[in-house]
Amino acid sequence: MTDLHPVRRALLSVSDKTGLIDLGKALADRGVELLSTGGTAKALRDAGLTVKDVSEVTGFPEMMDGRVKTLHPMVHGGLLALRDNDSHVAAMKEHGIGEIDLLVVNLYPFEAALKRGADYEEMIENIDIGGPAMIRAAAKNQSFVNVVVDVEDYDALLAELDKNDGQTSFAFRKWLSQNAYARTAAYDATVSNWMAGVIDNRAPRRRAFAGQIAQTLRYGENPHQEAAFYTDGTERVGVATAQQLQGKELSYNNINDTDAAFELVSEFAPEDGPAVAIIKHANPCGVGRGATLIEAYTKAFDCDRTSAFGGIVALNMPLDAETAAAITEIFTEVVIAPGASDEAKAIFAAKKNLRLLITEGLPNPQDASLTTRQVSGGMLVQDKDVGHRAMDDLKVVTKKQPTPEQMADLLFAWKVAKHVKSNAIVYVKDGQTVGVGAGQMSRVDSAIIAGVKAQRMADAMDLPESLAKGSAVASDAFFPFADGLLEAASNGATCVIQPGGSMRDDEVIKAADEAGLAMVFTGMRHFRH
Repeated sequence: MTDLHPVRRALLSVSDKTGLIDLGKALADRGVELLSTGGTAKALRDAGLTVKDVSEVTGFPEMMDGRVKTLHPMVHGGLLALRDNDSHVAAMKEHGIGEIDLLVVNLYPFEAALKRGADYEEMIENIDIGGPAMIRAAAKNQSFVNVVVDVEDYDALLAELDKNDGQTSFAFRKWLSQNAYARTAAYDATVSNWMAGVIDNRAPRRRAFAGQIAQTLRYGENPHQEAAFYTDGTERVGVATAQQLQGKELSYNNINDTDAAFELVSEFAPEDGPAVAIIKHANPCGVGRGATLIEAYTKAFDCDRTSAFGGIVALNMPLDAETAAAITEIFTEVVIAPGASDEAKAIFAAKKNLRLLITEGLPNPQDASLTTRQVSGGMLVQDKDVGHRAMDDLKVVTKKQPTPEQMADLLFAWKVAKHVKSNAIVYVKDGQTVGVGAGQMSRVDSAIIAGVKAQRMADAMDLPESLAKGSAVASDAFFPFADGLLEAASNGATCVIQPGGSMRDDEVIKAADEAGLAMVFTGMRHFRH
């Protein structure tokens, strides 16, 4: 095998015709013979190019509604034959098999059919067979054959041919080969995961995931870690689909935190009023609801003004000028919202490093999907936490009944607690988080930290008592002992929402009664690790 190998004969068979004519003309101008199939051949001929049908090469017509056209030794022999192997060369000569030096294929649009909700029969018909078979054959024979599976690589191919006088280098062919195998792997992953869903196989023997590169990042969580951002093809509204209107490139941590912020604020439907979440290190440092967006932002900010510095702000409705002006009063990394007024955009334009992301919508917090986490030697896969509780789902377990106002705050706190790292304690009063304790090894420590934050903010605002006075408190999991609940009561909480289910529930309920608290059980926990 020599490093450089000429491209004399190419097979083009594409579903996506973008750039096809320009590529065909460029190859023909370089003296490359063109082979093709069906609609691709027609498009090339209509453009005035000379094309030989694959059916002429194989001696068989396309049949079975196009299912069988390239699965033939005349095609696969031309792709797989080793040009420096005497027996391969002899077999090609004996059977009249011509070399195929370049394969250009993109697959049936299975992913597109999935996105538009095609029925079962249409999905099956969009499973490509010949395409992946040819791609894998060409990619295996990278010593001699080039395989292009993405429209965006057409220019790179032509540049390589020009650079090497009609030839390609082994390094270039290896690069194409890796990309080709990644494409078929991603395609098969989408098909297999769709089929797992169709047959309701929640834990298939093998599970494959795939992503499309969206951004090569400067680094990961830390500068010594390399990183990249991939989209999964679901087009769920959020950071992956957002349009960035201004500001420098998002970092790994920006993307992670912005996703956390937007998923949290999306728990609050716009028709129920404006809501704002401020996130730092994937944990909420403040969440607020109000009659106006500026009121909601102010409530979120006043929960923990210190932590809000350098945070991520997420809104459940389009950003207005008044709220934009308030946000720019401190350093903020990213703002994400369904939209923004021209006045708000103009205000942000003066802050060149502030990223503004527009999503044109909110994700549905009840959309089912999978989450993954890598561990040594494996991967954990689970359903996304879409669990929720409405007022009718709650069970009052204490002598004291919560008031309607308390119940509203309890449900608010419960929604926020779902997005706080465990162990999570959240104090809420009048549609505003007033203290958040996150990620502690002990639940009572989370209650203490949230209470300390509430008191610190009260001191900073020159208020006579803690912000947690008269608050509702949420715990993401049950109180194993009464100490965490009593700590919340000592900080001013008057009502509690928790899953229940502890072997000491009776003890905790008794402590709540003695402290004069109202308490409800959800029967559902929200661990977040």
